[in-house]
Amino acid sequence: MAALVPPFTEETAAAKVRMAEDGWNSRNPERVSLVYTEDSRWRNRAEFITGRPEIVAFLKRKWEKELDYRLIKELWSFDGSRIAVRFAYEWHDDSGNWYRSYGNENWEFNAEGLMQRRFASINDLPIAESERKFHWPLGRRPDDHPGLTELGL
Repeated sequence: MAALVPPFTEETAAAKVRMAEDGWNSRNPERVSLVYTEDSRWRNRAEFITGRPEIVAFLKRKWEKELDYRLIKELWSFDGSRIAVRFAYEWHDDSGNWYRSYGNENWEFNAEGLMQRRFASINDLPIAESERKFHWPLGRRPDDHPGLTELGL
């Protein structure tokens, strides 16, 4: 496979999306932060984040709240140094209330393939535990687990 740097092809964009999904499913803030530039700028919901230290702090807070987090990302579109993604993730709070969070992200990469900008819009839907669709063991989604389209999401 070609290097995962811009300009992206459909193959390299899809691989970049899967790598991001795998990283976030690790729930390791330090590991995840390394795919972003030192001065990466984010908008995540209504929060504005700049740089790796803020990314790490944000992700630590996120995964302390969003327990048993499991994420699926899917390539929506790509062009040059930009990729658009749609995603869904399931999690529960410390009271056992389950949610499926749906969203879209717009990513922009530098020439080395590090993400320099990330804009995420996310909505949370309360669900019953019986409505969960993401049941793999914590960590990387198995290759044979259905994606968003196959799950009708």
